[in-house]
Amino acid sequence: MSDENYAKTEEAVARLTPEQFRVTQRSGTERPFSGEYDKHFESGIYVDVVSGEPLFASSDKFDSGCGWPSFSKPIVHANVTEHSDASHGMVRTEVRSKHGDSHLGHVFPDGPRDRGGLRYCINSAALRFVPKERMEAEGYGAYLDQVE
Repeated sequence: MSDENYAKTEEAVARLTPEQFRVTQRSGTERPFSGEYDKHFESGIYVDVVSGEPLFASSDKFDSGCGWPSFSKPIVHANVTEHSDASHGMVRTEVRSKHGDSHLGHVFPDGPRDRGGLRYCINSAALRFVPKERMEAEGYGAYLDQVE
C-alpha cells in the first residue's frame, strides 16, 4: 500500500469501538495493563486502527512493565508525528499517526539503550495487529523484512 491509501475516513471512525474512539479521537488513555496488546508478542505489525498506516513492528516491541505496549521505534518514522503535550500537569511528547491523526500515546527517553533509548508507550486501542502470515495478503508485504 502506498501512503495515499492511508487516510482518516468517516467510515473508519464510525467503525471504532467507544474505547478506540475515546483514545484515538479524544486523546484518551486506556487503563494500564488493560489493553489487548500489552503482553502480546506474536510476529507481525501494528497499524493505525483508523487509517491502516503501518506504525510498529513486533521485532521492535519489548516488555517495559509500564502497562501499555512499548516499542523502541516506529516501523516508518514518517508515519508517527510528535507533539508537545502539557496536559495532566506534566510535559510529555505525544505521538500521533500522520495520516489518521490518531492519538497513539507518548514517547519517553527511558527505553533500552541498545535499541536507541526510546520507549514508545502506545495505547492498544489505537492499534490493529496484522499477523506475519497475513501481512502480504493485507498489503503490508513490504514490511516483512522488519518482522522476526
